[in-house]
Amino acid sequence: MEKKTFKVDEIYVPVKRRKTLNMKVVNEIAESMLEKGQLTPILVRQGRERFVLVEGLHRLEACKALGEETVVGLIVQARLH
Repeated sequence: MEKKTFKVDEIYVPVKRRKTLNMKVVNEIAESMLEKGQLTPILVRQGRERFVLVEGLHRLEACKALGEETVVGLIVQARLH
């Protein structure tokens, strides 16, 4: 799989995923990103009209908190639940 850059505002986060958001974790990841950059890509799948987050909610939110416009990720084939 090849790492790609995605626009943060073009990634849809399912409601179930949003409920697991922990701002303490987001802040810790954001601090780490300031020092080391984004070490682990997020995982997205192709939806009908946009990319859908599969894994990496806290990394995505950390990018948003830092004012980043893009995030590094991988496109995966994920089953629909």
